[in-house]
Amino acid sequence: MEFKVTKCSLETIQPLRVLFLHESNFQFVCNKFHDFGWADTYQFTINDMEIGYGSIWGKDQVAIFEFYIIPPFRKFAHLIFPKFHTACGAALIESQTNDPLLLAMLYAYGTNIHAEAILFEDHYTSTLSLPDVIFRKTKDTDEMGEDDSSHVLEKNGEIVASGGFVWSYNMPYIDIYMHVKEPYRQQGFGSFIVQELKKEAYLLGRIPAARCNINNHHSQATLLKAGFKVCGYRVKGTIAL
Repeated sequence: MEFKVTKCSLETIQPLRVLFLHESNFQFVCNKFHDFGWADTYQFTINDMEIGYGSIWGKDQVAIFEFYIIPPFRKFAHLIFPKFHTACGAALIESQTNDPLLLAMLYAYGTNIHAEAILFEDHYTSTLSLPDVIFRKTKDTDEMGEDDSSHVLEKNGEIVASGGFVWSYNMPYIDIYMHVKEPYRQQGFGSFIVQELKKEAYLLGRIPAARCNINNHHSQATLLKAGFKVCGYRVKGTIAL
């Protein structure tokens, strides 16, 4: 069998990306790399038959962040990955732990593996309540500074927290973020606004998801209290080939 790895356009492998995202069935954090034109893509063939693709991003330290092979040919992954690495020259692998194929490549060919972020998916509908707190959309008259959040929490006429959505993820997922003003932290405002943003996400026809830094213990607790659960981690390692 003749294996080939060829640099190609996103359009060439787009049908395979559809299969990858459908099979994965999770919020793919790196999806925006394609949307923003930050990624380069490579086609995998066996005897000139297309069987998969890979994607890289980055300038100083190029990282492999997608590696997909259709199921009948997945047994050849350990033959194709080294060829892909040679063709693209990547130094790193960045994977989600809920992406089993790329994660397997990271464990097989990576060193210095470490987690950078925690990934969350919706788990249950929380019933948090805060007396005299209003959840609403941001108004033009709100003094938000550089904060362009779509929603706020208001208490006694003052904005105490803000939040909104990041849209640059694969359908139907949408990422929730929030910020609580310093004097009002650890009073339940963070979890409450996340809870309400989850409801808004479903009204928009999206599935809410979230992520936070591996060391951000306050955000972890906030998201869990609002009905999310940990569904994976974003991990990175250096390729040793």
